[in-house]
Amino acid sequence: MFNVSVVPCDSYEETCVRTALEKLLAPLGGLDWVSVGMKIAIKANLVSMMKPDAAATTHPALLCALVRMLKARGAEVVIGDSPGGLYTSAVVNRIYSATGMKDAERAGAQLNQSFATREAHYPDALVAHDFAYTAYLDEADAIINFCKLKTHGMMGMSASAKNMFGVVPGTFKPEYHFRYPDHKDFASMILDLNSYFSSKVKLCLADAVMGMEGNGPTQGTPRKIGALLASASPHELDLACAHLIGLGVKDVPTLQVANELGWIPADVEDLKISGSLSELSVTDYKNIHVRRSLQFEGHGKFAAMFVKSALRAEPRPKNKLCIGCKKCAEICPAHAIVMKNNRPVIDREHCITCFCCQEFCPVGAMKVHRPLIARIINHTK
Repeated sequence: MFNVSVVPCDSYEETCVRTALEKLLAPLGGLDWVSVGMKIAIKANLVSMMKPDAAATTHPALLCALVRMLKARGAEVVIGDSPGGLYTSAVVNRIYSATGMKDAERAGAQLNQSFATREAHYPDALVAHDFAYTAYLDEADAIINFCKLKTHGMMGMSASAKNMFGVVPGTFKPEYHFRYPDHKDFASMILDLNSYFSSKVKLCLADAVMGMEGNGPTQGTPRKIGALLASASPHELDLACAHLIGLGVKDVPTLQVANELGWIPADVEDLKISGSLSELSVTDYKNIHVRRSLQFEGHGKFAAMFVKSALRAEPRPKNKLCIGCKKCAEICPAHAIVMKNNRPVIDREHCITCFCCQEFCPVGAMKVHRPLIARIINHTK
C-alpha cells in the first residue's frame, strides 16, 4: 500500500477534476471504505470570505466532484469549517457563498448549519490536553480532511495538518495562539488536534492545482502547481506537499515535531509514493521561511538569545496599503497592536509572532518581515 498518491491536475474543469480524483484515489483503495448511509464530514479550508480564484480556500470544483463520488456510494455528506472570527450562522453562511460552497450544496452536500461547540479532554496530548471543537464533527461516521496548499506566516506551510486547526471555533483561535506562542508548542497543538480526530479521519486530500505563494495563507499570490495529493496520514501528505514547493522537515514546525515523534521520515524519498513528485515540483515557489531549526547547545544562553532574535521573523504593516479597518488590532490575541493616526503600531515586547494580524488582514497590508541574516542563511531574496 502506498503512503501518498499524487497525480497531475491542470485545471478545475469538471471532467479534468473527476478523472484526476479517481486516478488519485485508486492506489489508496479508492472509496471502498464508504458504505451506504455513512455520514461523512468534509473538513474543507474555508479560511475567509474569499472567492475560489484567490487560491486561499479548497476549490468548490474539487468538492463537487468528491461529493458526487460519495453520494454515488450512498453516503450522506456535510461540508464544514470554522473560519477565523465569529462562528455563527450569519458569518459562516456568507463565507459559504463567497467560497463557492453553494455549488457543492447543489451537487448533493449539506453545508453545516450547526454552530454548537464541544469541549474535549485529551490526556494523551502533547500540549493540548483540553480544547474546544466544532460539534458537527461528532455526528460524522468519518471525516475527510480536504486542505489547500499554501504558505503560512507562522507555520511556513498550511496543508493537511494545519487544516485541522479549523475544528477550533473561530473565536477561540486567538486564545490558542496566545496559549501556544512558541512555534514548536503551536505545532504540537496542531498535531494533538489531528491525533484526537485520527480515528475518524479516513482520508486526507490536498488541493494543489492552484496553490498560494508569498504572503499566505490569505493574502498571497495564486501559483499554479497542477497537482492533487492524497494519503491516509496528514503528516505523510504534508511531507509530500512540502517537497512540491521546495520545503523540508526542518522548514515546517508541524513536520519537524512529527518527525521527532517518529511519525514521518526525515526525507520524502522514504515514503512509498504513487506518482511522480519530482515532475510536479515547483523549484522557484515563493515560500515564507519563518524559522530555521538551529541547535544552540554549548554556545551559551546569551548567544542563543541573540541568534534567535536575529533570525526571528515578525509581522510589519505596510502603511501605504493599510485601510485603517482595525481588524489586526481586534484579532491580536496578545493585544499588542494599537491604532495611531488610523494605522497599526505593534508593541514588539508583547508581540508573540502568531501572525494572526497578517493572516486576517483583508487587504494584505500586514507582511511577514524576515531579518537580513535570516534571508542570507536560507539563501532567499
